[in-house]
Amino acid sequence: MDSDVISVNLPMTFKLRGGRKVIVLPDGTQGSPAPMATIDNTMIKAIARAFRWQKLLENGTYGCLEDIAKAEKIGASFVSRIIRLALLAPDIVEAILAGKQPADLTLKDLMLPFPVEWSGQRERFGVGGGGLSPVSIPA
Repeated sequence: MDSDVISVNLPMTFKLRGGRKVIVLPDGTQGSPAPMATIDNTMIKAIARAFRWQKLLENGTYGCLEDIAKAEKIGASFVSRIIRLALLAPDIVEAILAGKQPADLTLKDLMLPFPVEWSGQRERFGVGGGGLSPVSIPA
């Protein structure tokens, strides 16, 4: 009977995406025949917080990150790491909101230091070309 057994090894990992388990293949793609948009609610919530906190700083509601941390009853370190997400390139934010970010991109990846330049961010996070081009204003 042992000769009738065939073993097949498939290199893949299971990751949580938006609260669901998905198969991530070695090339970083999702292992489903027709990949659906996988909206990652944790990434979206973090990005929304970043933009909200940035607005609160800009309009003078709070004077510094420590004030936001006290008001939200969370650590100032956490606030400082999350608020950096407001610096993400607009097309990266759009991709995340639409669930079209690379399958291997997680909030943990976004929390690591990343380039301020949008082109460097696109390269780092694997989100394709800048859909938004610079606007030239005549003098």
